[in-house]
Amino acid sequence: MLYVPRRLLEETQAHLRQEFPKEGVGLWGGRREVERVIPLPNAHPSPLTAYLAEPLALLKALKALEKEGMALLAIYHSHPKGPAFPSPTDLQEARWRVPYVIFGTDGFRAFLLPEGREVGIVVL
Repeated sequence: MLYVPRRLLEETQAHLRQEFPKEGVGLWGGRREVERVIPLPNAHPSPLTAYLAEPLALLKALKALEKEGMALLAIYHSHPKGPAFPSPTDLQEARWRVPYVIFGTDGFRAFLLPEGREVGIVVL
């Protein structure tokens, strides 16, 4: 279960709106609930249809979370032209053992990937 304060959910959505029509990507960090939203540059060669968190920015973000005593709680990205459901590419490229939160045209949902098990999100 992911617990996210409404203001941080809105901050995430604002980031993804700024990235439109490209896919946006970022991290949610915290201890028990989301305490920090970290937008990351999408370095994928085809950012309209895929995402790749820029590796150096990702490393810096993870180190910053660790320094602050926080953990990586989730990775978020957007599907600007599709549903909040994992694409075949999402399943194939999943590497992290945290929920992937997908923001689509029909809302947002979280999944453990590559197995595709849905994770609940509680907005505080």
